[in-house]
Amino acid sequence: MGTVHHLDDHRSTSPDTTESVVNLVKDPAPEPTTPNSAPPVRRVSRAVRTARVLRMAATHERTRTAGRFTVRHGMYIVRHGMYIVGGGRIVARRAWEGRTASRYERMLRAAEAAGNLELATEWEERLSRFRAARHQRRMDLLSAPVRAAKGAAAGLGITAGGLLLLGIVLAVANENFADLATPTLALIELVRWIVLIITVVWGPLVVLGPWAALLALWGVGRHQQAAPQWVLPARAADVGAPITPSVVVTALRDLGIAPLRKAVKEMGDAGAAMLGPIRIAGCGVEVDVTLPSGVATDEVQKRRRKLAENLARHEHEVFITLPQAARTVRLWIADSGALDEPIGPSPLMTDTTLTADYTKGKAPWGQDLRGDAALISLYQRHMLITGLSNQGKTAALRALALWLALDPRVEFRVADLKGVGDWGMFDGLATVLIQGPTDDHVIEATEMLEDLVTEMERRIQAPPGTVFTPLIGIVDEAQVAFMCPVLDSEKRPYGGSKATARYFMAARKIHNQGRAVDVLLFQGTQDPTDQNLPKLVREGAHTRASLALGTESQARMALGDKAVDGGAAPNLLRPGLDKGTVVVASDGIKIPAGQAALTVRTHYISTDDAAEIATRAKALRGAVTTLHTIDQGEERDPLTDVLTVLGDTARVLTTDVLKRLTALSEDTYGTWSHLDLKRVLDGTGAEPYKSDGRMVVGRERLARVLANRDTEDSASAAE
Repeated sequence: MGTVHHLDDHRSTSPDTTESVVNLVKDPAPEPTTPNSAPPVRRVSRAVRTARVLRMAATHERTRTAGRFTVRHGMYIVRHGMYIVGGGRIVARRAWEGRTASRYERMLRAAEAAGNLELATEWEERLSRFRAARHQRRMDLLSAPVRAAKGAAAGLGITAGGLLLLGIVLAVANENFADLATPTLALIELVRWIVLIITVVWGPLVVLGPWAALLALWGVGRHQQAAPQWVLPARAADVGAPITPSVVVTALRDLGIAPLRKAVKEMGDAGAAMLGPIRIAGCGVEVDVTLPSGVATDEVQKRRRKLAENLARHEHEVFITLPQAARTVRLWIADSGALDEPIGPSPLMTDTTLTADYTKGKAPWGQDLRGDAALISLYQRHMLITGLSNQGKTAALRALALWLALDPRVEFRVADLKGVGDWGMFDGLATVLIQGPTDDHVIEATEMLEDLVTEMERRIQAPPGTVFTPLIGIVDEAQVAFMCPVLDSEKRPYGGSKATARYFMAARKIHNQGRAVDVLLFQGTQDPTDQNLPKLVREGAHTRASLALGTESQARMALGDKAVDGGAAPNLLRPGLDKGTVVVASDGIKIPAGQAALTVRTHYISTDDAAEIATRAKALRGAVTTLHTIDQGEERDPLTDVLTVLGDTARVLTTDVLKRLTALSEDTYGTWSHLDLKRVLDGTGAEPYKSDGRMVVGRERLARVLANRDTEDSASAAE
């Protein structure tokens, strides 16, 4: 068998042994092997082996560990080196600004970019004073050598004279003429020691001085983080970080508003001129921002979420309002998590001696975002409060009613169309209390409002100077009344927003004239829409408040366009998390100048606590009989009564029909007019018609209508 040579030795093989050398080139047509022959040994090239070894070495855990160590410490060295470079740049800039007018020019450009002409004028005056002072210093330098020479000569003479005088005193005192030179020799010795000390210290100072300078530059650069972001260590999110001018300006710059970003970049003070003072305001801070020319306030308002995130806050922790100053937005930024903390209990619970004054007092409703008490006047103001279901609407409305209950003069008539006992404590406190969600309860609530209208009209017609006690009608879940499809006997709907809708018209009448005679209407409703809260009714309320809502369109229905355009955003409140927080638009509550609404975190009064307050109110006013249904007298059928008053006469004048109806039941028909009679008969087939030029009602037609109606009713009953 031939000898197998190593690859390294193949050049030295003889021609006789070349067949035994391993061939690295694949043969085009290898010879077939027999079944009993051994498989060929497959060899790999040096390049492949080298690649495998390199890959294994590169992916080995020790290599990775070493690589991470090198990169980490290399970045550490680079970072601290960049601190020194950045610190040197900062120190050089400070030195340059200290010696030149560049600082004043930069601040002047910033004031001009912000449109603050007053501040620009002030910096221009400072620049003029600086240049004048610098010119004076340069002029003084021209005469400095002469003054220095004179000063040196004078100083030398005074020193020599002083030493000589001191020597004379010593010589006389010691009676030794040699002491005359003692002070001069002592001064020479002092100088020699100073030179000696400097000679000893100078060497180390020369060695350590540059390192101390580098250390100082490093400290400046590290404090200012004067290094590229890619070499800085990763930092945890600074949630809840203090609000500083640089934080606010950076957040505004990164809002994505191109003119704002450009203006901040061009300002020499990095945008600080835009900001007013940052003031502590309750559980947060407040700052006014004067926007540069070309940036509208609504552009910032629309980016509330992004601004909050730039400030390391949640969206609900940043509020944007518009003060009176032009081109200015006011930012209120809460301390992180502060709005999730509950506020204290209501003064109605903590002060058992508290009383109310409907005319001059204000109800303690809660706290504003600053943490100040939110007091609201209810005097001669209709109220509407709305919001999503289960957000605290009933509790917020009930808290105001409980405060009013502590004024014995106030009379309540309450309709709770939810009917789960939320207003049960007003039994024995209100003169009317209706509780339930059915159509029958809506009918009773409507009749309660119509009784308020009747009382209002009576008061309006009273002699001038008559004093009236406050009468408050409260309807909770009013959307149930507006959506009620039931018709009365005259085919008039109880719900709806048309002129024929009884609840709607009663509410409108109270809104129109009730305030003047202290007849007020408080309503609470859910999910406002044009169907369950008609426009004319919601706009008739003097105080409009809203809890969390789903959309901006609902916010506009609840508070009005003016409040929403001014920054009110109940649709941005968090359902569930901001339960009990209301946005109020009213002249009865103190709203900061320039704002159209106020956000209030209301005190929560539980049902049990409300019952305790109601008990105190009952003790102040004595026993009150509460009606749970509205007694409207005998239920009458107008068509049957008209047929009755017609008697046997074939035709009766409409005027006579009205007189006979009044005689039949003055309570029911005493206020009827021709229009009321026409409305009842229209569409029945027995409408009034002309006979001999006068309007009459035909007996035969009406009898036929009633006969057909009775037949239809009987057939329906049989089915």
